[in-house]
Amino acid sequence: MKFFVIIFILFSLFNPNNNILSQNNQDDNYIEVLVNGLVCDFCARSIEKTFSKEDIVESVNVDLEKMLITIFLKGNGDLNDNIIIKLINDSGYDVSKIYRVK
Repeated sequence: MKFFVIIFILFSLFNPNNNILSQNNQDDNYIEVLVNGLVCDFCARSIEKTFSKEDIVESVNVDLEKMLITIFLKGNGDLNDNIIIKLINDSGYDVSKIYRVK
């Protein structure tokens, strides 16, 4: 009986349709933006609110220690670099680098 339980658990964990082992439950379509001047929680909430207004954005994660904004996009959507830079500059911060992952 233990054998069947172990097999079931292993099958459940390694099932390709299962997101348990996935580091990110979002699709793999996201943009990472390094930003200068991002230092407080208020800054992070402001950036999250700004990007959440964009229709193509699924969610936003701000890492203050790394000064990194991760923008998760819906489906195969895309957000132009110029729009990203404008939104961040208008919020009072400077973009250092933009990385795209699809």
